[in-house]
Amino acid sequence: MLIIAGYLTAEPTDRDAFVADGAKAVSMARAAPGCLDFSITADTVDAARINIFERWESEEELLTFRGSGPDSDTAARILGAEVRRYVIASVEDP
Repeated sequence: MLIIAGYLTAEPTDRDAFVADGAKAVSMARAAPGCLDFSITADTVDAARINIFERWESEEELLTFRGSGPDSDTAARILGAEVRRYVIASVEDP
């Protein structure tokens, strides 16, 4: 299992539009084989921050969905990013 988690930064005046524009990608990801969870959300404290969370069954399914990544228009709106990939060896109920 893989978890992709972290945040992007955008202009505070564009942050909510960026999140709204990501709704289609969220819907498509959640319907994709191997996607266990996917969200793009506005941070509750930082007006520039966009939180990213993805959970995938496998690297292959993640890469099949992701393709070449964000288009150039979307990429231009991202001012910064701190997103990491976590490879999970086991999962337990709390």
